[in-house]
Amino acid sequence: MRQISLAIVFCLSGVTSLWAAGNEKVARLYDALGMQDVIAIMQQEGLAYGEDLRAEMFPGRGGAAWNTMVARLYDVEAMDELVSSRFAVLMEGTDTAPLIEFFESELGARIIRLEISARRALVDPDVEATAQAALDDMRQAGDPRLDILDDFVDANDLIEANVVGAMNSNYAFYSGLLDGDAFNGDMTEADVLADVWGQEPTIRADTIEWVYGYLTLAYQPLSDADVEAYTALARTTEGQAMNQAIFGAFDAMYVTISRALGQGAAQFISGEDL
Repeated sequence: MRQISLAIVFCLSGVTSLWAAGNEKVARLYDALGMQDVIAIMQQEGLAYGEDLRAEMFPGRGGAAWNTMVARLYDVEAMDELVSSRFAVLMEGTDTAPLIEFFESELGARIIRLEISARRALVDPDVEATAQAALDDMRQAGDPRLDILDDFVDANDLIEANVVGAMNSNYAFYSGLLDGDAFNGDMTEADVLADVWGQEPTIRADTIEWVYGYLTLAYQPLSDADVEAYTALARTTEGQAMNQAIFGAFDAMYVTISRALGQGAAQFISGEDL
């Protein structure tokens, strides 16, 4: 599933200054989670999404100006600054010791490598189709592994959090289009809200398929006990706080760039130059 929510915030405090302000343990956890690698993959997804937007909303136009704008929004260093900054703020007051212990362990480090490898592989539509086929086979066979994945998804609130994030980003994108008068006054904010809510069933269905396909691919090499240990960590107070911080940091990034993309797209739709 193409990442629906796309965003970034600029002009925030640098990562170095945040870590120097007493967040060394949060920085250590951030590194153990491989967040910079994830952000690099998100940049690839974002650049590809920019091409999809052009083809859908103003085919044959935009040229180098659109490419430059999209590349500026998906600057890896700026993305990393935002995510790390927001993550540090949201992790305030959380005991990072058990989290660092887990993710710096052999199992934890292996899980992160598998997650990043799977996320990178799923950029290829053929790999995504293969993962979905494997998931379908598991469902038809009644594979008990699905029960273990269900517990993991529930512990991390993966479906609801992703659906909310996607809808927030879609709303931000439409708001950017409104800001740029892409609809020539034919659409109101209430119309936008209604349209976004109308997308909820499709977003939820797509999210379920993508999340389970991703988990099936990423965790295939892990034993049931390995996944259960990861789920147990996610259910702790510290694990819940970390999960919310990750979603909160990426949601802030996605929402802001969505609005910026909408504003930029509106100018191309109306035939103006950026």
